[in-house]
Amino acid sequence: MSSASAGDPSTLGAGPFGLPIDAALAAATRERLTAVEDLLRDAVHSEDPLLTQASRHLVEAGGKRFRAMLVLLAAEFGDPSAPGVVPAAVVVELTHLATLYHDDVMDEATVRRGEESANIRWTNTVAILTGDYLFARASDLLADLGPDAVRIQARAFARLVQGQIQETVGPAETDPLKHYLQVIADKTGSLIAVSGHLGSLLAGASPAVVDTLTSACEKIGVAFQLSDDILDVASDGEESGKTPGTDLREGIRTLPVHHVLAGVGAGPDDERLRYLLTQDLTDDKLHAEALALLRAHPALEAARSDLRRWSDDARADLLSLPDIPARDALLALCDYVIVRKN
Repeated sequence: MSSASAGDPSTLGAGPFGLPIDAALAAATRERLTAVEDLLRDAVHSEDPLLTQASRHLVEAGGKRFRAMLVLLAAEFGDPSAPGVVPAAVVVELTHLATLYHDDVMDEATVRRGEESANIRWTNTVAILTGDYLFARASDLLADLGPDAVRIQARAFARLVQGQIQETVGPAETDPLKHYLQVIADKTGSLIAVSGHLGSLLAGASPAVVDTLTSACEKIGVAFQLSDDILDVASDGEESGKTPGTDLREGIRTLPVHHVLAGVGAGPDDERLRYLLTQDLTDDKLHAEALALLRAHPALEAARSDLRRWSDDARADLLSLPDIPARDALLALCDYVIVRKN
């Protein structure tokens, strides 16, 4: 779909996240996502009933399948029906799901995707082992995709672990904001970059296209996390489906908070807000005050500017790609990360 036809309603269909994209591409993507879902459910089956039940717990809870969808869109720059494309989409989704099981144990989470988390429903041990099992199943599928795919995934997994360690240890002597952005790139951006990398590589796209999609997808991944940071502060809860200020309550310093503490902008209650952000905000009254002050602070707009910059950088990468419907879909995704409400 050329840029000229992008606005013609007769050529558009409901794509990922309801984005208006080429109707034929939307239909093909939905069909392949169904194939991904079928293989995903098969992949988490085990001869052990408990392991099967625990592994299917998050699969059946739903989710955006964002990474899988990116694999499929990236494959459009080659042969999207190539035999490795759907398994690659399942690999990245299995890897993502596995990290969620482990994250919930580390965070002592009680809910995931609207359901009781696995560590609460069963035990920490079961949740950790289930995550390990999903990593193993992803590796099994990867073995059929060739050594390059195995290496790409292994290096991304190393970045995931590195990002988690960096987040756990903290910024030490480095700049806290720089440290935070590196954690996001490693924990979130790396696997989303793999989605673009594997999808285009296994579809036979040219090396230049593969490199560009890998870069663009990592930037989109970082932008998605930054938009989550902003939603946590700015959303009213009803649209986002999340409790506003959850990160504040849990003492997690996200992008707007880093900007306040770094002295970006200055509001009339700047000193009071900076003080509150160093306190325990599990107290409802203090939490409400901090959230209200943060919403009114220039740091929130600074965070939005950062988000737009990451989205614009991804867009610049994408605009160098062949002008096909998948490029329009990815460009629409760059807009979506800025305006998303949930």
